[in-house]
Amino acid sequence: MSAESASAAAMIDAGRLFHQRGWVPATGGNFSARIGDARMLITASGCHKGELGEGDFLLADLDGRPIESQRKASYETLLHCQLYRFGAGIGAVLHTHSVANTVLSRRYEGVRLAGYELLKLLPGIATHDAEVEIPVFANDQDIARLAATIDTHMRAEPTVPAYLIAGHGLYAWGDTVAQARWRVEALEFMFECELRARLLKE
Repeated sequence: MSAESASAAAMIDAGRLFHQRGWVPATGGNFSARIGDARMLITASGCHKGELGEGDFLLADLDGRPIESQRKASYETLLHCQLYRFGAGIGAVLHTHSVANTVLSRRYEGVRLAGYELLKLLPGIATHDAEVEIPVFANDQDIARLAATIDTHMRAEPTVPAYLIAGHGLYAWGDTVAQARWRVEALEFMFECELRARLLKE
């Protein structure tokens, strides 16, 4: 199986799982995997992530330009490009729209996660006795400008393991699609816990 087919299969499986969990409603979300040094395989615009097939992906360069495809790349392709250019070790990027991450990102400028066992799935964390601040960026329809804002933040805080866009969802990444998927699952679980805990306090 080629790298492209293997990556597509892994993202198809992730899409089915995420849709079952309610994290990618309708055509929300987008997924990509790095292919070699200069390309990525990314979901085409307008695809339902719970019903993906191999034809729902296209190859693009790391500036977001489709390669030999008439299909349109996701509107947020430049956010994937920013991550691949930022970190040579980033091999996959997954974006979800859960209720918990949407609500929290609309209300807070950052989401602090502390004391969770699942924090150990994030890079550089070996114990539950840790805390992480997931930054929230204001939504911006100018994706190039948003990508530049995120890049500036990540260069100042290079250990950030994921981020949220206000009212728009989570971006998480990993060395592989599988690792990115595990991190999404861990983060979404912790966001759900945070949302419920904060509601109990009100």
